[in-house]
Amino acid sequence: MTDHFKAHPDRSVALAEVHARPFHPISSPSRIVLFAFMTDAPQAMADRAAFEAFCHANHVEPPLGHAKHHRLKIRDFSVKWEQHSEFTTYTWELPSPSTEPFTLSSGTRAELMRALPQPGPHLVSVDLHFVPHHDSLKPEDYFAPAGTVISSVESGAAIVATDFVSDDEGFIRLLVVNKSLTPARAGGLVQRLLEIETYRMLSLLGLPEALRTAPAVKTIEDALVRIAREMTATDGVANDQLLLDELTALAARLEADSAISGYRFGASRAYDSIVQQRLTAIGEQPIPGWSTLAAFLQRRVAPAMRTCQMLEERQANLSRKLTRAANLLRTRVDVEIEQQNQALLGSMDARAQMQLRLQQTVEGLSIAAISYYVVGLATYVIKGAKEANLFPFELSTATAIIVPVTIIAVAMIVRRIRNRSSHS
Repeated sequence: MTDHFKAHPDRSVALAEVHARPFHPISSPSRIVLFAFMTDAPQAMADRAAFEAFCHANHVEPPLGHAKHHRLKIRDFSVKWEQHSEFTTYTWELPSPSTEPFTLSSGTRAELMRALPQPGPHLVSVDLHFVPHHDSLKPEDYFAPAGTVISSVESGAAIVATDFVSDDEGFIRLLVVNKSLTPARAGGLVQRLLEIETYRMLSLLGLPEALRTAPAVKTIEDALVRIAREMTATDGVANDQLLLDELTALAARLEADSAISGYRFGASRAYDSIVQQRLTAIGEQPIPGWSTLAAFLQRRVAPAMRTCQMLEERQANLSRKLTRAANLLRTRVDVEIEQQNQALLGSMDARAQMQLRLQQTVEGLSIAAISYYVVGLATYVIKGAKEANLFPFELSTATAIIVPVTIIAVAMIVRRIRNRSSHS
């Protein structure tokens, strides 16, 4: 009935993920060799093409569609190819003609990847030998005494031993002694052990990043302390603006560093979480006199994870402090600029008042001057009219009447002109 529904575009991916990377049954004795390489997007594409060519060359089916994992069997060995978000693994399962651990020659291990180009920077090499239990087998005989880890797993059905020390060719050796594991349970245990070593190495990639980033964080912290002291000892917009520019540059530098290291630190946390989950899944039980895998990794890996966490927290705290200092400086600059603006507005108002008084003075003088000339002209007219007996009044009387009328008329005309110019 569900065939009639319109499916979500990612439904098939979600359904397939539950069954992705299944366990494959393993019988003892067997030899499993794993290689892990860091790969970016172009390298992953090139690696996929190379693996498909490898499949065709060996007359087997390549990965279908966009599958990220594929297992194939060639003659008496099998290889499992897996692509992850930032790394690719090749896991080779080989028959072991002997129950004696680690009898495979070094040349045989080196030959496994010869037919495939290296996908990217090499990170992990694991040589795991899965052998049946017998009374004469002593796991501690195959590892360095100082760092050997031996524990019982799967409710006592197997014993795991390693020293986490790479051999001459860079392989971490793991010994799994089978007591009563079924092939299916053995396949699950082997895959979890390989994942523990792979994700352990990936989680520790955050430590070099932390060590590279720490000096830059210390430099920015020291610069922030110096700027904070200068903020209390200096004032003035120019000085504050210089400090603000320096703070902004420090914040930009910190954000750039955080963007680069933040991904690595986040990935380290995720990988370490996977390691802890796999350690829980194998059900370790201690063997008297020997450390367990979980205890060993807790002592060696946990400090590195805390270093990454501490540096990430320092970056976050430093970013907040830079923001607060920049906001404080920006507020102080704004206040100082506001005070300068108020002083400037006050001086502009004083100048405007002075200009108004000067304008009023000039306006009064202009009214007087215009009135003087108008009265002078009118006096000539009255004199001429008087001589022609056309004006009955005396000249002084007529002048006394004309002067105030002229002044009032000129003042009204000047005011009207000023009002018209102000409205326009």
